[in-house]
Amino acid sequence: MLRIVGFVLVAVVAGGWLVVARISAASAKSKSAQLATVLGLREGSRVADVGAGKGQIALELARLVGPTGHVFATEIDGKRRQQIRSAAASAGLQHLSVVAASEVDTGLEPSCCDAILMRGVYHHVTQPVETNISLYQALRAGGRLAVVDFPPGWFLSTFFPVKGVHANRGGHGVPPDVVIEELKTAGFRLERHIDKWDGRLYCLVFGKEPESQ
Repeated sequence: MLRIVGFVLVAVVAGGWLVVARISAASAKSKSAQLATVLGLREGSRVADVGAGKGQIALELARLVGPTGHVFATEIDGKRRQQIRSAAASAGLQHLSVVAASEVDTGLEPSCCDAILMRGVYHHVTQPVETNISLYQALRAGGRLAVVDFPPGWFLSTFFPVKGVHANRGGHGVPPDVVIEELKTAGFRLERHIDKWDGRLYCLVFGKEPESQ
């Protein structure tokens, strides 16, 4: 009984991390639709999933934007990149490209995206200045960036510390005010701050100024 109670407590305390890390195939479709709404995606849109993980969200977005659109799934981990490629090939999603990223570069070409999303990724960023410049350059003028993440908490910060991140993260997670300040410094403007996104998660939607006429 104690072991069961302990597990439940861990699950409750970890909260937002479990939501981010353990996304099921069934929920990927609804979460992608939710993201598509805040990003203004439609058929034909070009969108990047930065830090795509296993690629569930990227695959659903590729279905959503259709063959006239394009999805870029960026990942640092080579095994994950291969996993996404295999899943996209099996699903016949030829308009999904897998991109090798690094700690300082998304790997995306300039102005290649109408929208960019980072889900449960920003709190792992070790070089925010360089990374945010790369994000800004990859987004077209008038485009949007969505950052979904969670504030730091005692449990994850104590037992699952993130190596190499700045002290302003406050542990495992990142306060929304830190994300806002760092992305504003890179040139983005905050459009929406959604506190109640999914469990402990918040969603920040940023825009890139349109080109002057």
